[in-house]
Amino acid sequence: MLDLIGNTPLLQLHRFDTGCCRLLIKLECNNPNGSIKDRTALSIINAAEKNGDLCPGKGIIEATAGNTGISLAAIARMKGYPLTTVVPDKMSREKIDLLNIMGVHVVITRSDVSRGHPDYYLDFAETISREKDLFYTNQFANTANIDAHYRTTGPELWQQTEGQIDAFVCGVGTGGTLTGAGRYLKEHNPDIDIVLADPEGSLLAPKVKGQSGMEAGSWLVEGIGEDFVPDNCDLSLIDHAFSITDQDAFQHTRALFSRELILAGTSSGVLLAAALQYCQQQTQPKTVVTLACDTGYRYLSKAFNADWLEQHHLAGDCETL
Repeated sequence: MLDLIGNTPLLQLHRFDTGCCRLLIKLECNNPNGSIKDRTALSIINAAEKNGDLCPGKGIIEATAGNTGISLAAIARMKGYPLTTVVPDKMSREKIDLLNIMGVHVVITRSDVSRGHPDYYLDFAETISREKDLFYTNQFANTANIDAHYRTTGPELWQQTEGQIDAFVCGVGTGGTLTGAGRYLKEHNPDIDIVLADPEGSLLAPKVKGQSGMEAGSWLVEGIGEDFVPDNCDLSLIDHAFSITDQDAFQHTRALFSRELILAGTSSGVLLAAALQYCQQQTQPKTVVTLACDTGYRYLSKAFNADWLEQHHLAGDCETL
């Protein structure tokens, strides 16, 4: 299974208005555990084994929106490490159920508090790691996360486009993908635009635009957007930033499936909406690449559930995009 991580396919989208640009999407949902976080989890565990932070029988803990936890669960299970995950309570039922099925000890904590509060999922996980002597993978600050994307995602994007990539549209959960892949691409061509796709309410896009003093809001999209800048996130790489509403994110998530038969999660809807805005602003043809970050099977109870969408006032017609 570990050999199947990465080398995911790149597909051109044909059924959206991309202006004069060509828009490609990298199917990270095709990784064996369903998300781009397979790359992160494998890199973190391999690095920890190499430097002695992990040894047989040692327990692991991670704070996660779900996908990193699922990837860690699969790899840790193969290698014999017990896993605890701390998950905010807004995450989908499918993710939590899958973690439980995989034998993970799942701790649910609050999603209505910010960094520094003892119940915030990162602070909570760090506390447990000290109390129980667990290896805290800390994907938000562990440089093995960046290294995963510098060594794999970035080179794959460059090779698959034969060096003809003009822009990379990416979200930030931990910053590992943006920093690792973005750094690799910029080293090979400084003129490549790195485009941040951020849910409205997150502080990251406003920071890139120089809007200081703003307070974080709330958003329903899972896995991207933050109320702080993660240690692994190098905002200086970003050339453009777009804030995407929940309404647009959920509509684009559903449209990606209805038009292109790509069943991806809601963070991919944020990326697609931002990529389309970027493409439509261009006056010269460009090759633009974004990601299908994870599988939509983890959001059937939300993004693809008519009752849930109606309850949260997100039931717009995706065919009107």
